[in-house]
Amino acid sequence: MEKFTTLTGVAAPMPLVNIDTDMIIPKQFLKTIQRSGLGRNLFDEMRFDDDGNEIPDFVLNQPAYRNANILVAGDNFGCGSSREHAPWALADFGIRVVISTSFADIFYNNCFKNGMLPIVLPREQVDLLMEDASKGANARISVDLESQTVTSSDGQEFRFQIDPFKKHCLLNGLDDIGLTLEKVSSIDTFEAQAAQARPWV
Repeated sequence: MEKFTTLTGVAAPMPLVNIDTDMIIPKQFLKTIQRSGLGRNLFDEMRFDDDGNEIPDFVLNQPAYRNANILVAGDNFGCGSSREHAPWALADFGIRVVISTSFADIFYNNCFKNGMLPIVLPREQVDLLMEDASKGANARISVDLESQTVTSSDGQEFRFQIDPFKKHCLLNGLDDIGLTLEKVSSIDTFEAQAAQARPWV
């Protein structure tokens, strides 16, 4: 998993509340277990019409936000079903950070397992960042995980809270497999001892 330390980039404003996982990646795209390739179907029903043409008004179809890597979203982002394809699709599109006042618990935890940083801030701060993001591609927001800060394009700094273990995993690029591999020597030692003690197993 890619490490997350700092990020400065374009933030796309998505003030909708209750953006659920079916909106993020509709159910017809859940047939794959590959993490790559889902970005083209991110927000499919909002990005494209029935004929597959882009809907110009949708934020990620606008020239200023086509390369956004931060989303500033409304309340309760990632609610609905627990599909891990939702963070997969966001990450594959290039989104590394989602900022909101609140997240659904399962989506929030899935983000960390996929190298994404979900940031919870008070409403007034999210509103300020939403307004900042609405300025377009020249208004770039900075996120520093080590110092746990978000800085707007005009220099306003907001501090966010994060579980220390989740922070450690993101800073070091550790998903569940990576955490297990850190213990591989201990696992090998245990298995060797178990094989000697119980050779019939």
